[in-house]
Amino acid sequence: MILVTGATGFLGSELIKQLHGQGLRVRALKRSNSSIPPILLNLTDIEWFNADILDYFALEKAFEGITHVYHCCGLISFHSRDKKNMLRVNMEGTAYIVDLCLSHQITKLVHVSSVAALGDSKTNSPVIEKDIWEFNGTQHGYSISKYEGEMEVWRGIAEGLNAVIVNPSVIIGKNAGKEGSGKLFDLVRQGISYYTPGSLGLVDVEDVAKVMITLMESAITSERFIINSANWSYKNLFAEIAKRLNIPVPKKEISKFQLSAGLWLATLAALFTGKKQELTRDTVKSAFQNALYSANKLHQFFPNLTLKPIAVSINEITDHFRTS
Repeated sequence: MILVTGATGFLGSELIKQLHGQGLRVRALKRSNSSIPPILLNLTDIEWFNADILDYFALEKAFEGITHVYHCCGLISFHSRDKKNMLRVNMEGTAYIVDLCLSHQITKLVHVSSVAALGDSKTNSPVIEKDIWEFNGTQHGYSISKYEGEMEVWRGIAEGLNAVIVNPSVIIGKNAGKEGSGKLFDLVRQGISYYTPGSLGLVDVEDVAKVMITLMESAITSERFIINSANWSYKNLFAEIAKRLNIPVPKKEISKFQLSAGLWLATLAALFTGKKQELTRDTVKSAFQNALYSANKLHQFFPNLTLKPIAVSINEITDHFRTS
């Protein structure tokens, strides 16, 4: 039987949908207060198991009869107040999964990391798997937590665990709604007039799940793979979304000073309203980075693998926005 952690998340639910479609038995891990995603509601033969990723003994029960594990559970936040909790979930939680995989002699683990755990390119070319992550005090908490989580997997590999790590770029898809990457689409839908000069890597959620299953079924172990369909500038991404939604295309490039001023106002508003601000120091920094990633290694290992063009994903997402 297959165990999937983070089963109610954006990626975890898509992964389970694809595994179920192949007729595989799945035990889906979720917290007791988490709701089952709509795309999984009609799949009655999924075995749901309530356990917190930080509850070792509950996790141990979830591992009974398990042979393969997909570790999708993770906390994503760019707020400094969440850093401590992110380190616990993304690092300590991963350590528990690795230890249980070893003690239960699991056949294979596929661990979901992030491009945030990769180092910066030293040649101004797209980042690859061999670029070494070096702490310099500028990394945000999410990056640190995902890097530390990877270190736990590599520790498990050194102790004899068969494992593969995937480093997806920004994962998009219609079922994200207005959360996570869906916020980018919703931001444009609301009618913003500006864009930032940075760029980012993008990949469809269906492709990430497909690659994970392919890696699980392969003999490959002790490797990590960037999963990235294409690198897009924020300018082109916002323009494509706006065109598909039949709204004005953002035409103004905002400066870092202007966005930083907006951060100050957002912080002030959060203090008075008590609401969690969406704009943070780390999101401002990310918006101005030219983040480029190469998936050449993945295609070298799987030359027949094709990833969905990002323009197609954007069409699917904007169509969903118009009808939902």
